[in-house]
Amino acid sequence: MSTVAGMSDKTWFGQPRGLTILFLTNMWELFSYYGMRTLLVYYMTKQLLFAQEKASFIYGTYTAMAYFTPIIGGAIADRWLGKRNAVILGGTIMAFGHFVMAFEPMFYVALATIALGNGLFLPSLPSQINDLYAADDPRRGRAYNVYYVGLNIGGFLAPLVCGTLGELYGWHYGFGAAGIGMFLGLMIYVFGRKYLPPEPSRLAVPAAELTGARATPSYTVWWLLLGVGIAATIFRGAYEQVGNTLPLLIDTGVDRVVAGFTLPMTWFQSLNPLLVISMTPLLLLHWRRRADAGHDTSPALKMAIGALIVAAAYVLLAALSAWAGDARIGWGWVVLFFVVLTLGELYILPTGLGLFAKLAPPRLGATTVASWFLAVFSGSLLAGLVGTLWSKTSHAGFFLLLAGLAIVAAILLWRLDRPIRSLH
Repeated sequence: MSTVAGMSDKTWFGQPRGLTILFLTNMWELFSYYGMRTLLVYYMTKQLLFAQEKASFIYGTYTAMAYFTPIIGGAIADRWLGKRNAVILGGTIMAFGHFVMAFEPMFYVALATIALGNGLFLPSLPSQINDLYAADDPRRGRAYNVYYVGLNIGGFLAPLVCGTLGELYGWHYGFGAAGIGMFLGLMIYVFGRKYLPPEPSRLAVPAAELTGARATPSYTVWWLLLGVGIAATIFRGAYEQVGNTLPLLIDTGVDRVVAGFTLPMTWFQSLNPLLVISMTPLLLLHWRRRADAGHDTSPALKMAIGALIVAAAYVLLAALSAWAGDARIGWGWVVLFFVVLTLGELYILPTGLGLFAKLAPPRLGATTVASWFLAVFSGSLLAGLVGTLWSKTSHAGFFLLLAGLAIVAAILLWRLDRPIRSLH
């Protein structure tokens, strides 16, 4: 514990220096992921000439597999490789996969390679955050929101760089830029390792440790996490349309002309991470003031509120689609949609990741965090299936369906709030 405390004394921006290394690494990984994701549906429908239903299903399957492999990768990291080695090996495999995307005949091979590398990389990076703090450090609860801001810088830059290169100069230039981003993230991690927490032992956990701090039987924790994961799955079925069917609406159903200049469709994908960066400090200030006044909101209830806010965003989009009819929606309304959607996202997604890390059994940090990504896997797969309905129903009806999914998730999270609070 003294090592952790000593590391915490050396700070950047009031947080342990290792947090900066971790979010810069994930920032560039997100740059590569979102850069490729921004182009993926357009590339399949415009270059490979896939039908919309096929493109949506491939998109959903790929994003699902990218978040399924961390279940296996987290276990490998905890038991054999260690978190640091898993990050380096996984990042190297992902960088290779992104570069392979530049070659059209290797399309499916590239998607599989990125998904495999992501399995080692993704759970092993954020699971190191908890190790930077002492158990009673009050900064630990907010660290995941700070981390979320850092990595969303990559999500903001990706559509502007990769999207612009792909849309204006050629899809393969955009995919190549994504590969460069992944390589930069890997280099930051390698050269910043001295600021990271020491690698925990991967030996068997002593019985005394298992019966120590958390007296609640582990199966109760896993059942509650399963419930949160099911709610997150349903929520993701709606949320993940941001990268699936929403780009199709922006392409054909949104007036993108501003002062005679037509905004590239991929630029709209930068709105969400830009809003994450700008809104998070204000939201953290609001939450801290509530906590200081004794009105702190529990994690599950906070997630339920976020799901309802996202539902409201899709209701707005449904109303706009019904009102516009065959006309195009003004770009300003799309910006407003992203503002509401992002506010809800900030309530639910980083909170869910932090909740899984907080409830992790001893020395199963990467495995438990990987369980959160299992919900992302199943939610992405659901989003791919839901996305196939885009061309079979009206836009207003489709967005109301998404709002309904988010409301169901909110109700489930609300019901889980009391049993989760009883663990503390």
